[in-house]
Amino acid sequence: MAMLEALRRAVWEANLELPRQRLVTMTSGNASGRDFETGLVVIKPSGVRYETLRPEDLVVVDLDGKVVEGRLRPSVDTQAHLYIYRHRPDVGGIVHTHSPYATSFAALGQPIPVVLTAIADEFGGPVPCAPYAPVGGDAIGRAVVEHIGSSPAVLLKQHGVFTVGPDPWAALKAAVMVEDVAMTVHLAMLRGQVEPIPAHEVERAHRAYRQKYGQVAG
Repeated sequence: MAMLEALRRAVWEANLELPRQRLVTMTSGNASGRDFETGLVVIKPSGVRYETLRPEDLVVVDLDGKVVEGRLRPSVDTQAHLYIYRHRPDVGGIVHTHSPYATSFAALGQPIPVVLTAIADEFGGPVPCAPYAPVGGDAIGRAVVEHIGSSPAVLLKQHGVFTVGPDPWAALKAAVMVEDVAMTVHLAMLRGQVEPIPAHEVERAHRAYRQKYGQVAG
C-alpha cells in the first residue's frame, strides 16, 4: 500500500485540475502537499503528462529532498517547494503554474493591482511580484518566501505563479483566482486607467471575507 494515501489523492486531484482550469500546458506546472504529522511531501513527478498521471506516480520526499517513495524523478521545482515548506510551517499545499494572464504581469515584473473586490477579498492587497530567480535549486523558494507576504499568491518575474495554502485544494483555489483576476485586470487596462481600492477598504473587505465567507462547521 502506498504511503500517505489521502494526501496523495488530494495532490493528484489538485494536479489534474491544473490543465482543466487552463493554468498549465503540456507537462508544465505542479502541485504538492505536505503531511503535517510526518513532514513528508507529495509532489508531481517531472515531465509526466497530466492525462496519464496516476496517484501512485506521485513522489514522496522528505524536507531535505530525499526520495522516500516513488519510482519516478520528482519535479524540477521540488527544491523550491521544500524551501517554502521549511520556512512556512503554516503551508500544507503549493501550486506552481505559468497561467497566461497572471504570467503576463510576471513577464513585466509587475504586481497585479488591487482594483477589484475579488482581489481584496482573496489576496488582501496587490498580488506581489518577486524578482527573477533561476529554476532548479531553492532560489525560487527563497524569492517566494521573501516576497509573498500574507498573500496566498506571488508572481515570479519572467517566470510564473506560486500559490500556497493550508492544503493542496486551497493552493489550487488561489491559483485559479489569481488567473481569473489577472485576466479581468488585463482587459480593464486595455480600456483605460485602473484605480486601486483604498487600503482601508481592502483591509475591511479582506477581513470580512475571511470571517464570513463560506460555511462554519457546526
